[in-house]
Amino acid sequence: MGKPWATFGVDLHLDRSGRPGLRRGLTDALREAVRSGRLAPGTRLPSSRSLAGDLGVARNTVAEVYADLVAEGWLTARQGSGTRVAERTPATPGRRRPAPSRPAPHRREPAPPAYDLVPGTPELASFPRTRWLRAARRALTAAPDRALGYGDPRGHVELRTALAGYLSRARGVHADPDRIVVCSGFLGGLGVLTDLLHRRGARSLAVESYGLPHHRRLIRRTGLDMPPLPFDDRGTRLPDDPIAAQAVLLTPSHQFPLGLPLLPERRTALIDWARGTGGLVLEDDYDGELRYDRQPVGALQGLDPDRVVYLGTASKSLAPALRLGWLVLPGSLVEEAMDAMAGRIPGVLDQLTLAEFIGSGDYDRHVRAARLRYRRRRDALVAALAERAPEVRVTGIAAGMHAVLRLPPGTEQQFVRAAAWHGLAVQGMSMFRHPEAAVPPLDALVVGYGTPPDHAWTGALDALCRALS
Repeated sequence: MGKPWATFGVDLHLDRSGRPGLRRGLTDALREAVRSGRLAPGTRLPSSRSLAGDLGVARNTVAEVYADLVAEGWLTARQGSGTRVAERTPATPGRRRPAPSRPAPHRREPAPPAYDLVPGTPELASFPRTRWLRAARRALTAAPDRALGYGDPRGHVELRTALAGYLSRARGVHADPDRIVVCSGFLGGLGVLTDLLHRRGARSLAVESYGLPHHRRLIRRTGLDMPPLPFDDRGTRLPDDPIAAQAVLLTPSHQFPLGLPLLPERRTALIDWARGTGGLVLEDDYDGELRYDRQPVGALQGLDPDRVVYLGTASKSLAPALRLGWLVLPGSLVEEAMDAMAGRIPGVLDQLTLAEFIGSGDYDRHVRAARLRYRRRRDALVAALAERAPEVRVTGIAAGMHAVLRLPPGTEQQFVRAAAWHGLAVQGMSMFRHPEAAVPPLDALVVGYGTPPDHAWTGALDALCRALS
């Protein structure tokens, strides 16, 4: 029976190729690993017995190499704590340190942002860690061994079943577990759909005149054209001429970032277009659960599940780091979407946890608590601006986690800079505008009131009012 060398200590890779002599070669290889930074200061090295077993050399050889490098100052050895890389920063031979740059005299720079008002992120401090851990423990305890295999490319059946029930009840989605595909967040789902459209021979995907730039970049990388849809003071609309695109991507429940719902007659016209042309509607329901002053606006997908793909995500309701999203597809697209899912399937353990989280009612409780918290913030924002910056008109606040602050024409960048000087990270409406949109620019700030933790919201609101007034 051979030596159980695979059970010795920690692993250490050393490249001894081209180095003459056993001891010298090992010394040079270990010294170079420290010098280059591959072994960071403080790294604990294997014992001499362990490393000798891994390398197939005598233990005394390794002990002598360690002693040499301790003497040179590359390593330290202490009784009870083993041999470690010395706490030092080796100089790189042949290189001179660059001279420290001197700051320009009398030059002021804005302070780094003290408050984050960039839209799109929930309050991460409110993530339900304790309940999520309990759900993870219950899910993992109950999961059969086969659940830890590669599984169904559509996603784990427990999560698809839980989502089908929840989406049908809460968002009016016609959802069958067999027509749901779990993906890595919204961008993962959008990537699947753009690949699918490209394989089908589609040439273009129409998008809203205002939207997220990184969504447009993803679409452009697929090779699809992105004609912008027109909009007016009542929101996005279909163009007077027929749409040249084979598909459209919209946020009908709460058009981002303008904050308007797609009007009922425009929803109907969109479905009529899809039925008449064989086109496909991609519905981004990014924050449909967060509504305040209006009745819930149901998902567009409910009007025609065979012509609308529903895209949902846990990024706004829970946290972006979960990387969990879902597609509710027409039955004819499920197989094609599964083919395009390669490498985009999220981890099974998080899927099982979310399924348990939904099934236990914790997800509903968390969403209701978030709805109350964000409504209080929104109300405080509206009241503070009415008192301290009454010339600023606040729109798009019936739902979601952001508000649009309308500004006088030509002043947007001035206020963005003022916000930066007051320690605010905030975005102007212009950064969301499609570069080919045939609409006049809107001067506004898009303020996300979901991101700051509760204890920082008062300070963030005060800084915003000072910047605007």
